[in-house]
Amino acid sequence: MLKNKFTKLLLIFIFSIVICLNIGYFTPRNLGNNSCDLNFRKNGIPIYIYNTGIHTDILVPVKTKIWDWEQHLNLKLIANPSVSINYLAFGLGDRAYFLETYTGTSLQITTTFKALFLPTPSTIRILAYQNIPQQYQIKCVIITKSNYQRLMEFINDSFQFDAQGNRRSLTIDPNYRVGFYAAKGSYSILRACNDWTAEALRLAGVKTPLWSGLSGAIMYHVNSGCNC
Repeated sequence: MLKNKFTKLLLIFIFSIVICLNIGYFTPRNLGNNSCDLNFRKNGIPIYIYNTGIHTDILVPVKTKIWDWEQHLNLKLIANPSVSINYLAFGLGDRAYFLETYTGTSLQITTTFKALFLPTPSTIRILAYQNIPQQYQIKCVIITKSNYQRLMEFINDSFQFDAQGNRRSLTIDPNYRVGFYAAKGSYSILRACNDWTAEALRLAGVKTPLWSGLSGAIMYHVNSGCNC
């Protein structure tokens, strides 16, 4: 009798969690303007969000009239100077997970467990691209110049800086056009990679989900109607 009651309560609890997550997945946290009208096309700035399956990155031009990343990053370290770099992708992740997957070593079970359930050091990964990557699900949205400024400041402020004001670099590999840098705050299930993306997009006035734990939730709310 007691066992049946416990099972029933457990099923109700699981069902409630599933319902709440579904509501959070499909409900927008903000009603950002993801439209692509003529005014935005003329005066706005396009940004891209791409989904690798479980992780989202924000892809932006290296240089616009609002922000020039070459004034903040030494791109010659991240990519071979002979290669023309036009876009940078930024994403937050667990430090051990990022570095282990980058090196190609077998991902430790303990690394995955810690990333999911424990606060761990966080890292910003920068990927440099000549062109917009086509191997991932990708969506574009045009935002205002003021929102673009807020987005760039948020990304820039996510890095850890040393006493001299330099970003704390962890690993940089120009052959793979990638750089890993220490990020502020810890990584946890309460503030994971997609939560960071959603937080950045909300500041940029882009519609985001109430629950941003899954990359698919973010992609669902980003309007892909813009031909950027």
